Amino acid sequence: MVFSKWVFSLIFIFHLFGTIPTLSTSSLTAKELADISANFLSQAKRQELVDYMVGIRRKIHENPELGYEEFETSKLIRAELDKMGIPYKYPLAATGVLGYIGTGRSPFVGLRADMDALAMPERVEWEHKSKVPGKMHACGHDAHVAILLGAAKLLQEYRVNLQGTVVLFFQPAEEGGGGAKKMIEDGALEKVDAIFGLHVNKDVPVGSVGFRSGPTMAGSGVFEAVISGKGGHVAIPHNTIDPILAASNVISSLQHLVSRETDPLDSKVVTVAKFQGGSAYNVIPDSVTIGGTFRAFSKESFMQLKQRIEEVIKGGAAVHRCSARVDFHEDKKPFYPVTVNSEDLHEHFQKVAGDMLGVHNLEVRPPVMGAEDFAFFSEVIPGYYFFLGMKNETKGFLANNHSPYFTVNEDAFPYGAALHASLATSYLLELQPKSQLGEGKVNDEL
Repeated sequence: MVFSKWVFSLIFIFHLFGTIPTLSTSSLTAKELADISANFLSQAKRQELVDYMVGIRRKIHENPELGYEEFETSKLIRAELDKMGIPYKYPLAATGVLGYIGTGRSPFVGLRADMDALAMPERVEWEHKSKVPGKMHACGHDAHVAILLGAAKLLQEYRVNLQGTVVLFFQPAEEGGGGAKKMIEDGALEKVDAIFGLHVNKDVPVGSVGFRSGPTMAGSGVFEAVISGKGGHVAIPHNTIDPILAASNVISSLQHLVSRETDPLDSKVVTVAKFQGGSAYNVIPDSVTIGGTFRAFSKESFMQLKQRIEEVIKGGAAVHRCSARVDFHEDKKPFYPVTVNSEDLHEHFQKVAGDMLGVHNLEVRPPVMGAEDFAFFSEVIPGYYFFLGMKNETKGFLANNHSPYFTVNEDAFPYGAALHASLATSYLLELQPKSQLGEGKVNDEL
């Protein structure tokens, strides 16, 4: 028996609230959609679910794994999906997992969490401190996994009412490894119509979200250059070709790419953060190595910056009689595109988050020069990336991302899980492709 959309919507509301509303149109009313969001938040705040998410996060935090090495994290995720009865695909991009909740047919909407940690020691002394020397979850990816598993529990409870399929993306290697790109290459986005992602944020209060439409985070790449000259004793510099002097002038010239070649309204960043050369006070080395990052808010600006970085390094080295070899390491650290939030999903997000949290708890955030490999997903299909607040001044200061003193306010978890669940559910109800509804088309995935 094939149900029309309004009959399905009626059943969905009945399962959520135990009462059957009167529906006079083929889509849910604003109040009914608001009720869905409010109920998911109420369910997410159950102590049992909160304790579950906190416990998962702390297990992952104690055992951090770097990009493409998240084998134990992935194993934990798969074990939890097995307990919930959620089918999944594994592996994608070495350790990635895709879980499926719903009909197993179109439309498909994705929810994404990254899994990898950072190569840095943890300086926070607490019961669940990292047990792995030199590795730490200093960017909240452990929280992202726990939140998505919490959302999975919510969605699995109402799986028979989902008019389509929610795809859970557990992604490796966000921190420079381009795990999203490799998941796409392994087919993760096949038949997926849209995708949502979140990041915990220390500057947005708990119970609030930060968001914006359009360009949200910058495109990013790295560069490394070996500048070669001729080494020798410092007492006879005229018999050498000094690569340190050449590199120093190159670094100064690179800063002019932003200050003198860039429209002040076109945000760009060029930073040299690596300078290696020489091992003695009285010897000019044969070569030095410099390296850094460059960022921009459009593909055109990004590629222009890349071209000029290579020209400035090679040209600047030549002025000082040196040669230079420039490598952008795209094979190991692929360029991250600009993260662009879909205008259509922006309207959807505002409605769902506003219904759940109240419009006064929605903060339009300025774009930032940080980069996110969620951008690989949103380059292929409509995507939306937002920031989940965890600021609570009564609980003390929260350190920045990538700090050895980074901590997570776990009070944010219910809001993240409820938003994930509500964004996906409402998308399937309201924004699914009209042609599939009208023609009854399905695409078997599982």
